[in-house]
Amino acid sequence: MLFKDKIAIVTGGSQGIGEALALGFSREGATVAIVNRSHQDRAAKVLKTIEAAGGKAAAFRADCSRVSEIEQVVGEIVQRFGGVDILVNNAGVFRPVPIEETTEAVWDEQLDLNLKGGFFFIRSVLPHLRKRGGGKIINISSIAGEAGFPNSAAYCASKGGLTNMTRALALELAAANINVNALSPGNIKTPMNEGLRADPAWNSKMRERTPSGDDFLAAEDLVGAAVFLASDASRKMHGQVICVDGGWTAW
Repeated sequence: MLFKDKIAIVTGGSQGIGEALALGFSREGATVAIVNRSHQDRAAKVLKTIEAAGGKAAAFRADCSRVSEIEQVVGEIVQRFGGVDILVNNAGVFRPVPIEETTEAVWDEQLDLNLKGGFFFIRSVLPHLRKRGGGKIINISSIAGEAGFPNSAAYCASKGGLTNMTRALALELAAANINVNALSPGNIKTPMNEGLRADPAWNSKMRERTPSGDDFLAAEDLVGAAVFLASDASRKMHGQVICVDGGWTAW
């Protein structure tokens, strides 16, 4: 097991990509702290799956767009499990609207959770990673941080910022034996984009743009890359972005 005796935090771990990563890390022996704001029932289901397979996990409630709640939940996790070794900044929100309909609230919701939340979660776990002599930070960005998407300016800004923040923090933290890298998913089948996936024309457009022929990939398709970034095999990777997108960004 790659992560025996390791403590991993997965934000947004109750569904979609976060759920897949929480389960994948647990299979590799990690004790998983699942952080989510609104889906306690789904988090309980993930915990049940982990525990049924002999793993160890716990769910913690926090709004990852609020610094005070981030700091509080990190304290709760450390008190419960004794430390932190891996952080996966996955909590996010996607509100696709044209610029004319982008209110300040729509902008702030995406930037506060997708970008600000990731930064302050890293800041909060940093002292605990230093105590362990290093650690792994994986920021879940997006192909929307690599290229533009219509009606998604705020989301693209948040993910582009997260990607470049990854590079900046890698420069700052590499000497402390802390690897900061990003995983950029392509179009992944999750509850967050369920509305878009109901449109056959959109699905067809996604298939045409994806060399592998997929319209939406499964969240499980990200697990291997995430496990790699959280393992010792990636110990010399700093500030890198791995796109798992069926070839979308190869165009």
